[in-house]
Amino acid sequence: MSRGQPTLAEICVVACAEAWRGDGAILASPMGVIPTLGARLAQLTFEPELLLTDGEATLLAPVADGLVTEGWLPFRQVFTLLAAGKRHVMMGASQLDRFGNQNISCIGDWARPRAQLLGARGAPGNTVNHPVSYWVPKHSRRVLVDRVDMVSGVGYDRAAGLTGRSGRFHELRRVVTNLAVLDFGGPDRSMRLRSVHPGVSVSDVADATGFLLTAPYQVPQTRLPTEAELALIRNRLDPQARRDRELAGR
Repeated sequence: MSRGQPTLAEICVVACAEAWRGDGAILASPMGVIPTLGARLAQLTFEPELLLTDGEATLLAPVADGLVTEGWLPFRQVFTLLAAGKRHVMMGASQLDRFGNQNISCIGDWARPRAQLLGARGAPGNTVNHPVSYWVPKHSRRVLVDRVDMVSGVGYDRAAGLTGRSGRFHELRRVVTNLAVLDFGGPDRSMRLRSVHPGVSVSDVADATGFLLTAPYQVPQTRLPTEAELALIRNRLDPQARRDRELAGR
């Protein structure tokens, strides 16, 4: 591959960045190397008002030679933004089903699981209170399942039962994987194939998905990085190429 051609990791960075397009001045909370690079790329290009933190209490803004502190956001204030729908998190998922229910808690029967994972943590509140996207570095039938073993993050089928104002900010935006980009524009807000990465076919994605996936008649290719975006990723945001290591062995 020549120096000018984008790698799969760089295509995924741009796909993650696109999840925040149009968000404006909200708090972006990316989890993982590639989502973090995507959020920073969005802030540097088409979403300059996006807010990013160091994960603790400092708001960070890009400058020519790195990042500068632009404000203070103690963790208690994050919950204020969360409850008001002013945050967009990109999380991971051990399992994700057709309606966007996420599992990061356990595999198998929750009473006697085969594997104990992170636990639900903040996933229920995140998914009910503000926009959520997902990053899946290995698209497979083990992750994209027909039904999750335990619901940590709330999908569209369960959110439909929320009453009053409790689900007013529920929105599942995108799912970015190492094969494709998906959204929830299918029947009854089920998962839909939005684009495939270069060299990936629709059948490749279908074979790696544990449920019947909705797809348009013609599925476009995922947008490639521009030359300016590639320069930012390679020279400024990630000169150590940590992005490639996140996909190594996938």
